Amino acid sequence: MDKNELYGKIADAVVEMEDEEVVELCQIAIDEGFDAAEVIKEALIKGMDKVSELYETGEYFLPEVLTASFALNEGVDLLKPHMKQETTSEKVKVVIGVVEGDTHDIGKNLVKIMCESAGFEVHDLGRDVPIDEFIRVAKEVDADFICMSTLMTTTMAGMKLLIEKLKEEGIRDKFMVMIGGGPISQKFCDEIGADAYTTDAAAAVRKMKELKGIA
Repeated sequence: MDKNELYGKIADAVVEMEDEEVVELCQIAIDEGFDAAEVIKEALIKGMDKVSELYETGEYFLPEVLTASFALNEGVDLLKPHMKQETTSEKVKVVIGVVEGDTHDIGKNLVKIMCESAGFEVHDLGRDVPIDEFIRVAKEVDADFICMSTLMTTTMAGMKLLIEKLKEEGIRDKFMVMIGGGPISQKFCDEIGADAYTTDAAAAVRKMKELKGIA
């Protein structure tokens, strides 16, 4: 099967919430020797992007989004062991989580997977994470990056609060803060003084490497 055709079928299966079909098609992609990270980015994520559009237009509701995300995760679980592990001369330490008040973790999970495949040391705090917990763990593991995500406008203020708390403790320059999620923009990133904003998981890893001076 042509690669683009296969990727399109995987994306459609996510949209149609067909988890078994997603797994079968992802297995075909592996059997054909396609890059696992590329399958995630160009097929699974593209499908989830379409689901997000359907949700925004009122054609899909929360149950459909959750079922589609389950299908996506089934595909990711199959592909993850086949992702190429990069090695870096410098170990990049990342603390990542979803801001307190939000439990939407699909985007966060994808960034985590991409970071791990890049050879980064990832400390995943999960969902609904208090701001103080981000800071506590970042200090504990001597992190390079604190990465926060949210899909809710009501929790965006937590990102600004974290930066303010880092300043209060005199450790703002110790960590690079990266933010992302549906309602986040470069304008908001600049307003709160975060170090970086990206729109997707692959871009997040590229930006981290750029900030750390890794080729």
